[in-house]
Amino acid sequence: MSEERPNNFIKSLVDEDLARGRCMEVVTRFPPEPNGYLHIGHAKSICLNFGLAGDYGGHCNFRFDDTNPVKEDTEYVDSIQADVRWLGFSWDERLFYASDYFEKLFDCAVVLIERGFAYVCELSPEDVRLYRGTLTEPGKNSPYRDRTAAENLDLFLKMRAGEFKDGDKFLRAKIDMASPNLNMRDPALFRIRRASHHRTGDKWLIYPMYDYAHCISDAIEGVTHSICTLEFEDHRPLYDWVLEKLAWPEPRPRQIEFARLNLEYTLMSKRKLLQLVKENLVDGWDDPRLPTLAALRRRGVTPESIRLFCDRIGVAKKDSWIELEWLEKAVRDDLNPKVKRIMAVLDPVKVVVDGWPPDKVKTISAPYFPDEPEKMGCRDLQMTGEIYIERDDFQLNPEPDFYRLAPGREVRLRWSGYIKCREAVLDPGGRVLELRCAYSEEPTVPLSKKKRPPIIHWVPARQSVPCLARLYDRLFTGPRPTGDLTGELNPDSLIERPDCRLEPAAAALPAGERVQFERLGYFYLESKPENGPGIFNRIVTLKDSWARGRKR
Repeated sequence: MSEERPNNFIKSLVDEDLARGRCMEVVTRFPPEPNGYLHIGHAKSICLNFGLAGDYGGHCNFRFDDTNPVKEDTEYVDSIQADVRWLGFSWDERLFYASDYFEKLFDCAVVLIERGFAYVCELSPEDVRLYRGTLTEPGKNSPYRDRTAAENLDLFLKMRAGEFKDGDKFLRAKIDMASPNLNMRDPALFRIRRASHHRTGDKWLIYPMYDYAHCISDAIEGVTHSICTLEFEDHRPLYDWVLEKLAWPEPRPRQIEFARLNLEYTLMSKRKLLQLVKENLVDGWDDPRLPTLAALRRRGVTPESIRLFCDRIGVAKKDSWIELEWLEKAVRDDLNPKVKRIMAVLDPVKVVVDGWPPDKVKTISAPYFPDEPEKMGCRDLQMTGEIYIERDDFQLNPEPDFYRLAPGREVRLRWSGYIKCREAVLDPGGRVLELRCAYSEEPTVPLSKKKRPPIIHWVPARQSVPCLARLYDRLFTGPRPTGDLTGELNPDSLIERPDCRLEPAAAALPAGERVQFERLGYFYLESKPENGPGIFNRIVTLKDSWARGRKR
């Protein structure tokens, strides 16, 4: 994985526009539709639009494209604003809604009708598809295409007045039914839709289509560079056509397309994400396994790591898939210099130290940052006659490549001495209940430079702090899921460890704290109830275990 920062071709285009005097300042916009929660793909757009405006000392407008009342909700409006703030961006007084411009959009449609560039059509959706043609065959003109401007205007006014049913009529642009670009084959501009809007209520019975509203909204706001994802490239001729036929004053917005974010092991389709939520396959929009910003925030990912990730992947012209490791590495690189190290045992097995006096407690001072002991100070560990170690750190019949604790073997305890297993106590089913070990301050086996006892983590049994650890992992088993929400879901995307034990210093951690569990990963203390154990979410492992075909 290269650390070289990718080039941003959009900045080169903006530089050209400024040099030619096409614009005097840079105004971008972030235009989400309030029909779902934002995901990390939107974070790329947010960082690009707000960041680009900031780089040039310009402005970024925050505009909700709320033109479809059937799918929109104030819940989404609120969540989107919270996400943008969380990422660290501010829009000041530049918060807008496409619904602010409904009257202006209507007036512009009247202008297009009067100039002969729009007409009211009565074809059914099925007939529209038949008349549209294919990629290799031209479409056919609607039988309603040649109505006079006066007839079209009268019908359009009646559409607004509610004299027709939903779907009976719609306003179309009059462009070219033989155009090789299907988006230019008389696209719809307004449709009848009796639905209450989250801001305008029941005032409007007709609503503008996204492509029509988008370009005019940009122009109204003085946007200089309308930056869209690559799927809108074929829509750019329509964007320019609408403003041209309206004779909108220069300079007009310039649409530039970039590749959307396709992140492995995730889905970026709002429709699929909504399906996951509605079918209760996940625990809401903020389920930490989802790629939504609300989910990443709940998982414990920092906004700094998201911005770092977006900066590293850059802006491309061609769609591609980004390895999930890019995101995970950005998270690790952000957290590594920030968070304390503590010890935790996810799946504990008790170790009883033979001959240890019952009341003896050995206090050990250990730094929170082993490589920088002066950073954040130290905490006290208590070595006692009963400790917990990780069940994975012991094997009764060790495999050839297993080098940790086993009968007759010796390991070193992190920050403490050495234990050697003498006996394993098993339950009737053969599961290890308890280990009996000898303890020594120095190794009992002669050391060599090539062979030293492995080091394992531990916590004192009596003084340890209980918690619930949630081990989140990839939601899908394959790197490029097709959208099969049953066959491709990872059954191990969430594993709960209700018996997790932490070292005593963890008791002082406040809710919202991020720490590194040594050898296990980075964790986030999501909640800390007054009664009951705290809940820690695993943010990311210490390294990419999936690349090695091993899931801990």
